[in-house]
Amino acid sequence: MPAYIILDIDVTDAATYEDYKKLTPGSLQPYDGKFIVRGGAVTPLEGDWNPTRIVVLEFPTMHKAKAWWTSDEYAPAKTLRQSASRTQMIAVEGV
Repeated sequence: MPAYIILDIDVTDAATYEDYKKLTPGSLQPYDGKFIVRGGAVTPLEGDWNPTRIVVLEFPTMHKAKAWWTSDEYAPAKTLRQSASRTQMIAVEGV
């Protein structure tokens, strides 16, 4: 069953975040992850949620999604993201 990691990111340091964006794609490959959404325009439709940057990653399984998030491959990028943004992140199984 596919799994998705969904991030709501408020970038606080644009230069460092650009470095993060360069590191992340390579870290996804060993876990068969891919970008579905990567910071496109956001249009609120209901409620008061107004995120500035949405990212959605797809993995073939929840196991691979969690393994990527805790991986040595992603660790350097994760450190950059955490220093350059405020992030809300969830993992959810698809159907």
